[in-house]
Amino acid sequence: MRITVLTVPGCPNAPVTRERVQAALAGRAAQVEMVEVHDETDALRQGMTGSPTVLFDGVDPFGQAGATPGMSCRIYRHADGTVDGAPRVDELRQALAPAGLSAPGEGDCCERDLLNPVGRAGRGRRAPAERGLRVVHQAVLRHFATTGQAPRTAALEPVAVRAGRTADEVLATLAREDFLTLDEDGQIRAAYPFSAAPTAHRVTLTGGTQVWSMCAIDALGIPEMLATDAVISSFDPVTGEPVTVTSRNGRMVWEPPSAVVFVGRRSCGGPAAAVCCDALNFFTSADSAHSWIKQHPDVRGKVVGQARAEQIGRQTFGPLLAG
Repeated sequence: MRITVLTVPGCPNAPVTRERVQAALAGRAAQVEMVEVHDETDALRQGMTGSPTVLFDGVDPFGQAGATPGMSCRIYRHADGTVDGAPRVDELRQALAPAGLSAPGEGDCCERDLLNPVGRAGRGRRAPAERGLRVVHQAVLRHFATTGQAPRTAALEPVAVRAGRTADEVLATLAREDFLTLDEDGQIRAAYPFSAAPTAHRVTLTGGTQVWSMCAIDALGIPEMLATDAVISSFDPVTGEPVTVTSRNGRMVWEPPSAVVFVGRRSCGGPAAAVCCDALNFFTSADSAHSWIKQHPDVRGKVVGQARAEQIGRQTFGPLLAG
């Protein structure tokens, strides 16, 4: 299949659309090209009814009867009534289904993404730079690291306004793209790797600040992300025995030495907080982890050793605060 994203030069929603197309493909083989349209004549010839327009083999799957070709910004109205400047990932997957290019099959999806070191179906946990997403996201992470708590929306307004947006707008986008989660009042519930509420994984940073991580992998990524020493305190959900990981000068020491991590997920859809965070846990031994797996047949996953678990945490969260 040939997928074409038609866009006017400098369209801020063009890179967002490209990212979502790649996420919807989830590794499927397809030719994706970005084509800039420079005038109304070209828009008519290409079939662009606003920027960006996505074409699957020359056909606009989101086209509406009577739509006029042109160079204006295109608005996508979603099933829940919200509007956006790009089609959602789930909508793109549905549009790809007739070509056999929807989401991977059940076993393929889980096995492919389960241990993906960058998360979000290969898109990474580092927010895009455009539309104020990265600066606000990084401000959220730094606030967690400094205080151990989530920032209130009002505290993020000065950062968001520099990008010409409100904090609520940016946070809603970050939540939709699964960089963080919000509660019913629009306040931050979690920003991977941090949780605003206590979890099974407590991380004590140099200086004494304590933070909670969403899962075992998140906990292992925090020292790398913050470039600091830390002590991770967790427990085996089967035996209740403690598991401690001490990170000092970039080296991690596990106690007990037999400890492992189980990396799993409950389904192939939804935000990480809902489908996998509670299934990524420390265990005192591989036997204990396999015992837990037998008790949870709805969870698919894999037991990984210490080096692999550290690698996933490092690759997933290490780049988040880079300039």
